[in-house]
Amino acid sequence: MADNLLEIKGLKTYFYTEDGIVRALEGIDLHIEQGETLGLVGESGCGKTVTALSVLRLVPDPPGKIIEGEILFEGVNLLALSESDMRQIRGNDISMIFQDPQSALNPVFTVDNQLREVIELHQGLDKKEARQKAIEMLDLVGIPDPEARVEDYPHQFSGGMKQRVMIAMALSCNPKMLIADEPTTNLDVTVQAQVLDMINNLRKELGTTVLLITHNLGVIAEMSDHVGVMYAGRLVEYGDADTIFHAPLHPYTIALHEAVPRVTEKKQKLGVIKGVVPNLIYPPSGCRFHPRCDFSTEVCEKEQPKGEWVGDHYVECWHRREGTKL
Repeated sequence: MADNLLEIKGLKTYFYTEDGIVRALEGIDLHIEQGETLGLVGESGCGKTVTALSVLRLVPDPPGKIIEGEILFEGVNLLALSESDMRQIRGNDISMIFQDPQSALNPVFTVDNQLREVIELHQGLDKKEARQKAIEMLDLVGIPDPEARVEDYPHQFSGGMKQRVMIAMALSCNPKMLIADEPTTNLDVTVQAQVLDMINNLRKELGTTVLLITHNLGVIAEMSDHVGVMYAGRLVEYGDADTIFHAPLHPYTIALHEAVPRVTEKKQKLGVIKGVVPNLIYPPSGCRFHPRCDFSTEVCEKEQPKGEWVGDHYVECWHRREGTKL
């Protein structure tokens, strides 16, 4: 569609290990519209981060390999570009905030060194201009006294401040799309709210498209325009946030909702999703969720369900839960 900034079609990403082939992504179809926030949610091991790394072609090779599909950014297939062309896309057009700022920042270089490197490389500014841009970016993300703090090393920042530095680095080249992979991991609740508000405000001010990856359904509900639910390497449900949160169709999405406590209910027995995410070297036959699903039947065990659209709502299930209201 013309308004789509990013389209993923039939994406398959595998990891070739000594134990066997890990089918991390098995035919992902997804699109993100210009200027929106798309939230990706699901348990650990469902393929959310691998999807993000595949978009940027940062899947470690070996053992990982994108074996099939298309990733269209502004109509250009990123999988067909040379590595030098991809380096121009990364940072300039698509930036990523990684899960752990502690490991993403180099401890032996100042924040100034690390921000300037990105800005000089992608923006073509000289050292003085890049330093000024670095200070402006630190100020933009709310770091006090940025002229002085730019000379500090990562260990001199708190966890929340390190995450702000990472966001400043990701936004320093005015990217069209920002991928935020668990941006609030290991942060306390107050700092989480500050970081999320900052991303939301920057998105509104700069018009940046955001792909937000998280386990937190509350964050997804607050931040996202559309939501994709992933399970075991597949996109099992997609729709606007209101529909996914109030009228989900897939049993997995419903189970995720039922596992979240609600402050409006004093006495509530939380739902439990039995079992664990399957080993993707030996994924289940048929629907990958069927061993954990309360509605599983023989067809679920034998055949992979075909995805279908119910209006603007996509679901991949043989027994979609019609009329579910949460």
